[in-house]
Amino acid sequence: MHCSTLALRAVTFSLLMLGLSPAPDAARAAEPAPGRPNFLFVFTDDQRYDAMGVVQREQGDRARFPWFQTPNMDRLASEGVRFRNAFVVNSLCAPSRACMLTGRYSHHNGIADNQTPFPTDSVTYASLLREAGYTTGYVGKWHMDGQKGKRPGFDESVSFIGQGKYVDCPFEVNGELTPTQGWVDDRSTDFAIDFLKKNQAKPFALVVGFKAAHGPFDPPERARDRFAGETPRPAANQGVRPIFSKAAAAPAVAKKKKGATRPEGNIGYFRCVSAVDDNLGRLMTTLDELGLAEDTVLVFSSDNGFYLGEHGLGDKRSAYEASLRVPLLLRYPRLAKKGKLVDQMVLNIDVASTFLDLAGVPVPRAMQGRSWRPLLEEKPDTWRTAWFYEYFQERPFPNTPTILAVRTEDAKLITYPGHPDWTELFDLKADPYEMSNLAGDPARKDLRQKMEAEFERQKEAVGYTYPSYADFPKP
Repeated sequence: MHCSTLALRAVTFSLLMLGLSPAPDAARAAEPAPGRPNFLFVFTDDQRYDAMGVVQREQGDRARFPWFQTPNMDRLASEGVRFRNAFVVNSLCAPSRACMLTGRYSHHNGIADNQTPFPTDSVTYASLLREAGYTTGYVGKWHMDGQKGKRPGFDESVSFIGQGKYVDCPFEVNGELTPTQGWVDDRSTDFAIDFLKKNQAKPFALVVGFKAAHGPFDPPERARDRFAGETPRPAANQGVRPIFSKAAAAPAVAKKKKGATRPEGNIGYFRCVSAVDDNLGRLMTTLDELGLAEDTVLVFSSDNGFYLGEHGLGDKRSAYEASLRVPLLLRYPRLAKKGKLVDQMVLNIDVASTFLDLAGVPVPRAMQGRSWRPLLEEKPDTWRTAWFYEYFQERPFPNTPTILAVRTEDAKLITYPGHPDWTELFDLKADPYEMSNLAGDPARKDLRQKMEAEFERQKEAVGYTYPSYADFPKP
């Protein structure tokens, strides 16, 4: 097993090579210029892009859980912008969080799995906003192995270790272990509200990371009976096993296991998301009461998607749509129109560049995301039409192999290093549920050649190399 020191050295070396210095905690600039927005970034754990009431209503007959309700997420969507094609570049908890903070891919930022502490000298949007005079805070789930102590780049942190627990979870208040009572995300919201009240008179950047809806699902008492008797409708592709699964070569077995994911057992997932929705509402109410809503960039998202039976899967990691896609809502009344829908593809690595751009802070060359400002201002000159995905096999979860993929607006090529026979090609317009692998279809040879060329372009564009700090050696 690799160690955090190796990851830290890799990131520090990479930063120096790219002209970035690690951000010292003590370095602070003058107060931000008047007019700079505040930032409140709220994100859940394992929330699918369609686990929102507004999306279920939009999907109509295609909706898998039309009974699901999230009134506060829906309110945020109506008061701001809903990105309908938001994705993560690595669908795993800690790597995705590191991507959001650093604006860089996992093969550059030092975090390729869930077993590595976040390098404390990392340059993040939080550390750069802090240097520019913002008061920065982190509340809730951090993950990053079992990393302890004050969260790097933040003035204040009230966070728990690793996965924590849903009830009576101890928090580290600026590194000091402190007991709490009640449901963990309710307590995180309490701490977040305290931060907002304390810092309302100065520019701030606050992150709130909820534990929900990570399993095993344990909603608070108020949500335990919500959606009683409801079950998700079966996934259209539930019987189409992943190509890397042993069941893929045995259709009879796949059919036998079709119901193995027990959709009725996932009602706790929706109850946890619903309870988080309550807390999003509390945060929005606090911004209103403090008179901060107009001047605060409020973003709601998740660290990755989640399978609820698609391809017979639970969890995330692999490169099918239910894993890659996440909810993404943004409200900033001074810039973004109410109820706006954005269909361009946006990524979790864009968060850092967007926040820095809106704050008027230079975006380092090493950050690989793009600011959403042109999309919000409806002035996109050019925007991405393709992007690169990566996942690195973890020892605790060996069944999902290392994966590299490219997604365009209407197609996807998934590769499995060391297993060329597993290559998958999907026409997403004709086959949105990814049920028909075209990789070996002679009639689609042109599409495969086009996607392989795009794969190489995107791989080069992101400077892909297999990270030395990955859990497994290079395939």
